[in-house]
Amino acid sequence: MSKAGLDNRQDGEISHKHGTTPIGTLRKIYGQGFAAGYPPTDKLSDVLLHLNETSLSQLRRDYKTGHLDHKITNASG
Repeated sequence: MSKAGLDNRQDGEISHKHGTTPIGTLRKIYGQGFAAGYPPTDKLSDVLLHLNETSLSQLRRDYKTGHLDHKITNASG
């Protein structure tokens, strides 16, 4: 399977599991530049396909290493 195919599958898993996470919560984790141009109230599932490579690679890395759940939980609380 190509890397793009793996990325698309992983992005689908991220959206399914974390799609309701507000962009504002993710900015607490990754900084104010995450999903630049989108309001903090937008949900991840609404903007995932439009993220720049920097924001997308941060999400993919943390999802792949199993850290995304923990980071979102801490940032939400």
